Amino acid sequence: MNNLPTARSGRSALQVAIAAAEEAGNIILSHFGSQRQVKHKSKGNLVTDADILSEKLILELLKGEYPDCSILSEESNSSVPLTDYTWIVDPLDGTNNYTFGIPFFCVNIALVKDEDILLGITYDPIRRELFRAEKNRGSYLNDSVIQVSTKDSLQDSLVGFDLGYSHERGEEMLDVANKLWGGVHCLRAMGSSSLGLAYVACGRVNLYFHRYLFPWDTASGLLLIREAGGEVTDWQGKPATFRTQEIIASNHVLHQEFMTRFAQGQAPT
Repeated sequence: MNNLPTARSGRSALQVAIAAAEEAGNIILSHFGSQRQVKHKSKGNLVTDADILSEKLILELLKGEYPDCSILSEESNSSVPLTDYTWIVDPLDGTNNYTFGIPFFCVNIALVKDEDILLGITYDPIRRELFRAEKNRGSYLNDSVIQVSTKDSLQDSLVGFDLGYSHERGEEMLDVANKLWGGVHCLRAMGSSSLGLAYVACGRVNLYFHRYLFPWDTASGLLLIREAGGEVTDWQGKPATFRTQEIIASNHVLHQEFMTRFAQGQAPT
């Protein structure tokens, strides 16, 4: 048993998280494809009015149900200390895709206690796909159990990655992609690291790598993948936590092949 806290309404933590993700998804969809306010946080890093409205709804719901829990959220409280039970929220992951009209983005909600990820939700409102996991209870896509890919060779694999918002790290990612090209079935820059991780959990993406992530990008995906039988580490092979910025996610066999190729995580030069 995970001993998850019960909401004021009597609902389970999973029920609350699903409700928050789906309601936020409705807000995001209602603004998709329309004129929207866009602000630049940094080069290539956007925030829209949909991000803000989605976050407002999620935070109000979580605070109402769990007034004693901390909330770490990308847009408004991205540096709060994590104490005891903490909700980690990305109200809209894949904002660049969203802004340019590409239908590949999601809502991310996770519940952690200290360093332990207890619950993870990644919701794709376009496809009505709800990826969910509770610790020690498996991973699901809607009502179906999911597992990571059984591919055993990178040559036969679809490999996903993203560049992030660091120019230096982005160049490293392109260097890795260049060296992988020809040694994999195909490469995909996803545009949403959270959906990239969810796709690893359900076997659509065979391996995903990144070198510049934040807790709201990864907390849900780490649990989804591990509960689906996969492996997620940093680039030195140590098990990733939601604080880890650099990750490699796959099944054990592909993960080991990737690590062997790239010298225990050192970016190629």
